[in-house]
Amino acid sequence: MSVKSASGNLLSVLKRHLHAACAATALLLGAGSLAEAADLNALIWCDHSDPALLQPFEEANNVKVNVKEFEGTGAGLAIVEQSQPGDWDVMVIDSIDVPRGVEKGLFEPLPEDKLPFADLFAEVKMDKSTSVDGKRYGITEKFGYNTIGFNKTKVDPADMQSLASLTSDKYKGKVAIYDYYLPVIGMAALAIGKKTADLTDADLPALKAELLKMKANAKLVGEVTASQTALATGEVDILVGGGEWVTAGLAKENPALDFSIPKEGAVLWSQSLAMFKDSKNKDMALKFIQYIMSPEGQARLATSSCYWGMPANKKAALSDEQKKILRFDEQPGFLARAQAYPAPNADLDKKMQDMWTEMLQAQ
Repeated sequence: MSVKSASGNLLSVLKRHLHAACAATALLLGAGSLAEAADLNALIWCDHSDPALLQPFEEANNVKVNVKEFEGTGAGLAIVEQSQPGDWDVMVIDSIDVPRGVEKGLFEPLPEDKLPFADLFAEVKMDKSTSVDGKRYGITEKFGYNTIGFNKTKVDPADMQSLASLTSDKYKGKVAIYDYYLPVIGMAALAIGKKTADLTDADLPALKAELLKMKANAKLVGEVTASQTALATGEVDILVGGGEWVTAGLAKENPALDFSIPKEGAVLWSQSLAMFKDSKNKDMALKFIQYIMSPEGQARLATSSCYWGMPANKKAALSDEQKKILRFDEQPGFLARAQAYPAPNADLDKKMQDMWTEMLQAQ
């Protein structure tokens, strides 16, 4: 196969697979008002729009799932604000953002005795976020890492076991950086020995210095598709902020792509399902959440055509090959080294965004 042909095939695959955990914005609902209450109306990320995930549930329950994709919690909450009460039944949301929905009075407490909480990886239950005042409002369904994605035929995999490799002269000009400030700032914090949960204004100078060293080594800083495409097509050999969500879905087409959880750690992302308090179809909404959290639903969600990620349920019905690609058996060690996204207050968040902008503009 020629390089041109291989690249063309790979780019075709990228169109299906290479999105961030919430990178799609396509609207799959028809024009006009939402479907009647007999249907299920879901605000989702792109991994939930895969027919391979939805069709088994629709057929088993004789229901139509109408989905609307969005990018980022803020965008999702804006859609809710522009909708009528009862328009939506379920929502996918960053686990750490569940309290934002609860604060707005949007979500219904979930019946813990009817969901497989005991089967979840303990580290991703995210109790401090998914529970508010003793009531559970979200259940983690999928997770992964912002870490180092790389081509193992172009770099020394042993080097990828340390974040120090990202600023090494050995890989100068061979690095792309994912253009999202929070996870990459989190990686910079880990690189200098700081905990992501403890960052303060006093850490900003050291974080900025580390980011500038990463930038000096980088060939490009790009949004999701650009940075992932650079890694997949060989323009760069390393992606800062990449992870299984970048490499797993492309494993069959490009088995050279892999990810590592370095000794310093990685930044953990996780997504949850919540039910709307004003849902007109709560019984079906709960059935949908139960299906997504079942071993079969978890396997289909984990390997969605949009992006792969780790299922939160340890009993997910993945094949041996799928488990190998996701590094399923290595998760206990990965989770032990992972830290949560930085969660700065409004003032520190603005300073972090300003710092990120300064890094982007640095020559």
